[in-house]
Order: sequence, then structure tokens, then C-alpha cells
Amino acid sequence: MNKQRFGERLQAAVAENGPLCVGIDPHPGLLADWGLPDSASSLREFALRVVEASQGLAAAVKPQSAFFERHGSAGVAVLEETLAALRASGTLSILDVKRGDIGSTMSAYADATLRPGAPLEADAITVSPFLGYASLRPALDLVAEYGKGIYVLALTSNPSGPQVQHARPTESEIANLLPGNAEPSVAALIAAEVARSNAEEVTNHGITGWGSAGLVIGATVGDAVRRLDLDLGASAGATTVLAPGFGAQGAGPQEREKVFAEAAPRALVSVSRGVLSAGPNIADLRNSCEEWRKNYRFAE
Repeated sequence: MNKQRFGERLQAAVAENGPLCVGIDPHPGLLADWGLPDSASSLREFALRVVEASQGLAAAVKPQSAFFERHGSAGVAVLEETLAALRASGTLSILDVKRGDIGSTMSAYADATLRPGAPLEADAITVSPFLGYASLRPALDLVAEYGKGIYVLALTSNPSGPQVQHARPTESEIANLLPGNAEPSVAALIAAEVARSNAEEVTNHGITGWGSAGLVIGATVGDAVRRLDLDLGASAGATTVLAPGFGAQGAGPQEREKVFAEAAPRALVSVSRGVLSAGPNIADLRNSCEEWRKNYRFAE
């Protein structure tokens, strides 16, 4: 097993390949655009072509579990093969599963995706903290034990997200986490919890770069990061961001800098349709990856 922590490996991958994170989202429309029927065998061809095309051109690849699960056991088998192919290629995998539950159920989700040797083993997963951050403890424990990563939903780009994420609870427990902020937003509390997880990693593992716990923040959220006081500071154990919304959803290079400010170099540019629409030819997919990589890589 790689002895480096996920954050350290991600930092090295971004330095080498740029911040592109290619999403594998094989929905029926994209399969049809590639001239493929909506089947598990088509899913396999689609996913493995993206793995091959993105090698050496992306910091990470993010398979969306739902598009595999909709094909039942055959689709899950393809997801297992896709994750194995990413490991073999040396490309970091972020499995987009958005798991969030309590107790033994969350333990089972974590064991299925973060335990080395598990059929669905990924380098990192996405999780939902809206049953309380402590509900993520089983996943956080495996992240700590095995050097894996976790991306916690904080500010999503869907229209109803602010109903929860922008809310400002006032319990005394919250004051202890963010002293001096009388009414912090839910999103700010999640960011503070992630920062605390990364601080524990610094203490326990002596990392000096990026932390292994990150946030999911949509690139189309405007000034919400600043307005809601999310701390994305750049100290040791710095929080990284998985940022969907680029390309088809409207965000571009300017949004990366405006939305994330000093954290922009730690924001993964998550792109699905913007890359996948160039398929099915692998050379065309690689050219698309290269173009995205060039447009979003900061000057050395």
C-alpha cells in the first residue's frame, strides 16, 4: 500500500498533471452519442476508454456510481473493473457515491469503498454530512488508517441546496467550533469540521502539504464561500476542493479564481460532459483533456 497520504498524492498529481478531474458519467444520452446501446457492455467500453484517455492528463478521475448501479450487478462489476483500471494506470480515483448514514450502515459503506482490497476500493469518496459530521466517523477512521481521502458536501450548485447549506443554527455546541461567529452557516460548520480533521492528520502523520479531507463546492455558487465565511486557508493540512460545475454548467477559469480565491490552486476542476462529448475516439478524448488541462493550469 502507498505510504503517502491521499492529500500528498493529490498535491503531487496536480503539480504534475494540472487540476483536471475527469468525471465518468455514462448516462444513456452520452452512450447514444458514442453510438453505444444502453447496456453494461457499453458501459465497460465507455468507462475504460475514459480511463485510458485521461492517463497522465488528469489529477484524478471521478466515476459516478449511480450510472453504474442502474445496470444492476453487471454495472457494479464494471465499476469494480474501472476502479481497478485506475489503480493500474496510476490515476487517482474519486468515487462519487455521496454516502451518508449512521452507525453500522456507514461503517459498511466505508468498508466497501475505502478498505484496501475491497472490490470497490477507491482512493477517495464523496460523502454527505447532513446527518451530522460525526456520522462520517467510520469513513474518517478508514481515511486515517489507510491514507485514503474524503470529499464532504458543503456548497452544492443545485437550486434547493441553500435551504440547508446556507442555514445558520445557533446551538452552543456550534460556538465552540467557530468561536466569534455567533451564527455560522451549516456550510461553514462543515468546512470547520473538515479543517479539524486535516489538523488531526497533521498532528498524527506529520504532513506538511494538502490534507486528505476536502470539500465539495460547486463552481457556480458565486460569492457564497466568502459570504458564508468558509475557511479554506492554506496552512499545513490545507483543505482541497472538488469543484463540479465547469463546462456544461457554465463555470470557467474566472469562476475558479473568483469563487475559491486563495484556495483556487487547491480546487479540482471537475468536468464530465466537457470532456466526454469528444468521444468515442481515444485520441479525441485525450485532446479534449489536454485542452482543459492547459486552460486551467496555473503558471509555474
